[in-house]
Amino acid sequence: MAVAPLRRGLPIDEPRERPPSPREAARWITTHPRHRNPHINERLPRLLEHCPELRLTHDLVRRFATMLDNRDAAPLPGWLDDLANSGLAPLAGLAGALHEDRHAVAQGITTPYNSGVNEGRIADVKLQKRIMAGRAGVPLLRHRVVLMAHLRRHYTDRPTISPR
Repeated sequence: MAVAPLRRGLPIDEPRERPPSPREAARWITTHPRHRNPHINERLPRLLEHCPELRLTHDLVRRFATMLDNRDAAPLPGWLDDLANSGLAPLAGLAGALHEDRHAVAQGITTPYNSGVNEGRIADVKLQKRIMAGRAGVPLLRHRVVLMAHLRRHYTDRPTISPR
């Protein structure tokens, strides 16, 4: 059946692009435009053209990224108002949560300090707890967490090539 149109000489439709999954679309929106694949930079505007909600989300994400890049929290109150008035329930909920902690968010935007290392260690401990789930005692868990910390330190101390 797939070859029959070819035999009859009928015109064949152009192959259509597979629409991105929600995870792919989120990755495209949250990735900085310079770090995206050129193919994705061509596809993203077409996707945003078809979905005004995604366009609005993309614009809001880019504005927040600009605040982070410039370490400038001055536009934060206006951005939170736009987020709350976006008409999208998940974004409005996020706006409410961020509005409650707006001073902490502003501090996080403007300072170079963060709790990323601590959060990483906590994530490691939780991961080991889930993996071992009652099958190991405290000494083995402690040993595995120490090894993970050592591996993390080992890989982060390696020199990296700066992006151009």
